[in-house]
Amino acid sequence: MARNRRLILSSPSEVWSLLSDGYRYGEWVTGTRQVLAADPHWPAVGARLRVRVGMGAMTLDDTCVVRISEPQRRLELEAKAEPFGAARIAMNLIPWGDHTLFVLDWHPLRGPGTRMHGLPVNYLVAVRNGMMLTKLARIAMREHRREPVTGD
Repeated sequence: MARNRRLILSSPSEVWSLLSDGYRYGEWVTGTRQVLAADPHWPAVGARLRVRVGMGAMTLDDTCVVRISEPQRRLELEAKAEPFGAARIAMNLIPWGDHTLFVLDWHPLRGPGTRMHGLPVNYLVAVRNGMMLTKLARIAMREHRREPVTGD
């Protein structure tokens, strides 16, 4: 398992609003080339998000299914990328004053990833997930700083 933590200088409701828009995952999920489709009821349990992921010329289509959804607190996904199997991605949003402590856990469930599970793979996943959380934090902070437009 790879576990990352990041303090995001935005409230859990602001961070949750980013997680609730499936089409925005391409902005912060490292390796995402394109969001192909998001179910209209995303991130309700059972909702699916289809994405194209890859590096260089290598791409594959991935499907994420919501397994657990507790608004503003917890979102758990099962990411399926054949032929590589599936992984559990658990995101916990912990209130930390006015901010959010974001905890991201990744664990292979099925396929070759379960056999390659260990220090080298966990390290690479932790680096990737750290990059993702940095992007997510920047987006959340940027949007937190935006002031509402008034009609005065």
